[in-house]
Amino acid sequence: MADPLFIFMLTRDDATVPNAVEAARVGIAAGARHIGFKDVGAAPGELRALAAQLKAAGVTTYLEVVSLDEASEMASAELALALGVDVLMGGVRPWAVAPRVRPTPVRYFPFAGRVVGHPSVLAGSADEIAASAQEIAALPGVDGLDLLAWRSELDGAELARTVCAAVRKPVVIAGSIDRAERIEAVRRASAHAFTVGTAAIDGVFPADAPGLAGQLAAIQAAARGPVRRIA
Repeated sequence: MADPLFIFMLTRDDATVPNAVEAARVGIAAGARHIGFKDVGAAPGELRALAAQLKAAGVTTYLEVVSLDEASEMASAELALALGVDVLMGGVRPWAVAPRVRPTPVRYFPFAGRVVGHPSVLAGSADEIAASAQEIAALPGVDGLDLLAWRSELDGAELARTVCAAVRKPVVIAGSIDRAERIEAVRRASAHAFTVGTAAIDGVFPADAPGLAGQLAAIQAAARGPVRRIA
């Protein structure tokens, strides 16, 4: 079982945090090599400076779209292209965004299923979400999927397994991953990656060291799986 990538999101409650530049500095120093932010919570100029900071450090960059209306979603896609991020995540209109992103180097991972509201919530049954995942994954220009497994009324671990098994493209599990047990469920689902933002910034994970650096170390350790003791 391959370890999933950990994407550190510079976000709280589906918005980029005001101190994103400092949080990014701590994340880079702590060894985070996949770092992202949302399309809301900061002005475009601030996001340009943040993206430049991350690129200068050599990390893989992600912009996740949580805007609700079509005009804002398309504007966020254009922003992702202008910033030159590596991966555009989220959004609910892949049929409109994929043709715009496809000719560019940016990889595109839209939301699977019916996503509503802000902070984003995933609605529908497991069968409906899996069917949506298959339909979206088949679209030209879609490189993978963004799944809000623990933002639904369903069993998040089971939903992650179901969707990862239903598609052949990589799946990123995002939203409300706030304990090691959920990271282990991500591993067992064979997901490509998972995101943590709010839980790390708010210091939710039990950690051996204080502050954000300690949180990131705890999450990175959990992504490598439970310690296996030799009898």
